[in-house]
Amino acid sequence: MIIFLKPQISLEKEKLLRQFLVDRRVEVIAVRKKLQTLLVITGRCGELVKREIETHESVEKILVSDRPYKLACKSFKDKPTKIKLPNGKNIGNREIIIMAGPCSVETKDQIYEIAQKVAKAGCQVLRGGAFKPRTGPYDFQGLGKIGLHFMREAADNNNLAMITEIMDIRDIELVEKYTDMFQVGTRNMQNYPLLKELGKTRKPVFLKRGMWATYKELLLAAEYILVGGNENVILCERGIRAHVPETRFTLDLNAVPYLKHETHLPIFVDPSHGTGRANLVRAMSKASIAAGADGLMIEAHIDPRRSVSDADQAISMEELTKLVNEVKKVAAAVNRI
Repeated sequence: MIIFLKPQISLEKEKLLRQFLVDRRVEVIAVRKKLQTLLVITGRCGELVKREIETHESVEKILVSDRPYKLACKSFKDKPTKIKLPNGKNIGNREIIIMAGPCSVETKDQIYEIAQKVAKAGCQVLRGGAFKPRTGPYDFQGLGKIGLHFMREAADNNNLAMITEIMDIRDIELVEKYTDMFQVGTRNMQNYPLLKELGKTRKPVFLKRGMWATYKELLLAAEYILVGGNENVILCERGIRAHVPETRFTLDLNAVPYLKHETHLPIFVDPSHGTGRANLVRAMSKASIAAGADGLMIEAHIDPRRSVSDADQAISMEELTKLVNEVKKVAAAVNRI
């Protein structure tokens, strides 16, 4: 159950309500939103106590939810969440948003050229990693702070928003100075200390599904961010581990309509990681939009063969332009733009 406090309620009245709940052994977690404070009940609450809460002078209304992800579910918010980007674009509107760029920021010249071509292709967001989680400790780990600086300049020069991966709580303050969105990768989907800290920020969080995670686990991971008061969460399907050896992962497009049914949060798809094969990315991008996705995250490089990471799944800039043009046609067919 969720308790909606009356807007602009005084701190004294909120304390009295909290004591009222303590006296009735009702445990809650406070969620501080921009215009209103919510109290999420974490345990049991009897019918009699529920009626007392509903009629309390400090309570605007209560919402009973049968989902464990109370803030992410549609019963909490019946209208889709829309997230405004600094370049004027909105995630969650009719327009399909495409994020594109290299797996890793390698050099200043590389990211500058890619940003120009990403913008020219018709994409709205520049993606790239300054801090990279790699399977092997000897693999390229990213340029760090200087990579963030290069990426910020490249994005600004081309009217692109910027997204980059956050891996460590200790890097949040640094990364927040540069990025417009935090990306949480598959390996960190259930890094709950990191999710809690990102909940205290107000920049959008792009949360990728863990490669073994269920839909419920993804939504509960999002709940950790929402409970912190950060309403700007985007969910991303990026492929799961399966028995198929021909692709790096199996892109689970069941996730898109399922999540659309369950949550008000925007849904993206990453067909680059989802397939691990550049020659499949364009086809799966179109399928993702047909399934109802709000946008795509694409790995693209000026010379995919020379990419220092994920070379097999990176597409060329020419291929990116074809992808955007074909996705627009699918979008129009499903009443998107």
